[in-house]
Amino acid sequence: MSSVTVLCQSTNCPHGNPPSKLECPTCNKLGIRGSFFCGQECFKGNWKTHKIIHDLARPPATTANPLQDGTFNPFVNYDYTGTLRPVYPLTPKREVPAHIPRPDYAISEDGVPTAEIKRSGQPPRLLDTGEIEKMRTACRFGREVLDIAAAMVRPGVSTDEIDAVVHQATIERNAYPSPLNYRNFPKSLCTSINESICHGIPDRRKLQEGDIINLDISLYYDGFHSDLNATYPVGEIDEDSKKLIRTTRQCLDEAIKVCKPGALFRDIGKVIEPIARANGCAVVRTYTGHGINDLFHTAPNIPHYAKNKAVGTMKPGMCFTIEPMINLGSNWDVQHWPDNWTATTVDGKRSAQFEETLLITETGVEVLTAGKSTDL
Repeated sequence: MSSVTVLCQSTNCPHGNPPSKLECPTCNKLGIRGSFFCGQECFKGNWKTHKIIHDLARPPATTANPLQDGTFNPFVNYDYTGTLRPVYPLTPKREVPAHIPRPDYAISEDGVPTAEIKRSGQPPRLLDTGEIEKMRTACRFGREVLDIAAAMVRPGVSTDEIDAVVHQATIERNAYPSPLNYRNFPKSLCTSINESICHGIPDRRKLQEGDIINLDISLYYDGFHSDLNATYPVGEIDEDSKKLIRTTRQCLDEAIKVCKPGALFRDIGKVIEPIARANGCAVVRTYTGHGINDLFHTAPNIPHYAKNKAVGTMKPGMCFTIEPMINLGSNWDVQHWPDNWTATTVDGKRSAQFEETLLITETGVEVLTAGKSTDL
């Protein structure tokens, strides 16, 4: 701990620049010493001038000096919360054969899911017998593709390589990878590593021993979507990461148990949050589970935290996902990378997620994307 007395650095301090102990956190991260202020008023009032030294201290944001292998970090000046970094350039958008049916957003320049927007505000659809069979097939294919992707998880494999295999496995089933071009998402699955909560974009970063990675698979087959994900260890991981993965899986499994006709959607979070808290974790509130059928995302909206305001009850024929995102520690908030997709924890701690697509039956619930259980 420093014992040096430093005066307030504000150029217009109303208190006469007294000895101060409030240090600028960004300066601390960048190794800049002496950036102290007498209070939040001076810190915020001097921000526009003060932040210039952050840009001067950081490496220039340029791709003119790539690494020896030609890769680069596209957001050099971004204040990352943890150690994860994107590795660009991204590979070109992968092609889907013309004969494979695709959702509306797949063929639009802006990737806007017009059908979802048109049906916004309507109650959840109740699927008939034929539609349920199509959902079962789409979900079976989704599980097969996730298992293929999971078999690739090991140190030295890049997430872009996993994306290539997922893309190929999907089109081999005459299915369309649902994430591709959804609101202009550039890849065929989401790969979220360590402090990344969700929506990570596959790139050239190679998985490292001790990482954890979430693989989020969605595909569109015969007019219906499936959606599922799981978090996997990369080689040997630490005990906190093992506990996080176990806790997240338990949150999902216990939530599924309460699903049946007449159950309230708001009660799902009531089951999940106590499990997370008991294990020293927090439940992300920014993202939710969702209805899924011929639309990728639709009613109902399903929060994963307690005391939420979700409306509605479960009825036979409804399909939806439960997909809790659980962070180590007590902070549930998120921060987004400049790619406008990758969501990370604000404190750099790790996050895990599991997801299944569910069908409410006359007597209970059917896990349409069910797979083999794994223990850590």
